[in-house]
Amino acid sequence: EAAALKKLAVDYLHPEVGVTNVDGACFGRNFFNRASAPDIEDSEVANERAAVLAEAAALKKLAVDYLHPEVGVTNVDGACFGRNFFNRASAPDIEDSEVANERAAVLAEAAALKK
Repeated sequence: EAAALKKLAVDYLHPEVGVTNVDGACFGRNFFNRASAPDIEDSEVANERAAVLAEAAALKKLAVDYLHPEVGVTNVDGACFGRNFFNRASAPDIEDSEVANERAAVLAEAAALKK
């Protein structure tokens, strides 16, 4: 009884092993993919399947874009543009007041040391 229980546990935990046919009375007929089975896919079903697969592919792309920000964004539309107003070449240099005060103090000390 313990051996049969162990065999059932192994069969349950390892489905990749498969089932072996040990009894000659075990048989079955597949009514879905036999040669004489008619193809019953409607055009509406095919269109719906294509729409679902396209939506799934778009969702997968969005998920990959969200989970992998290191990949970056590619510009695919000519209307997508932007301008960086902070580090462009023609941007005026904006100095912090603390840095300006520090620079003035250092220059004043240097002028005093030269005298």
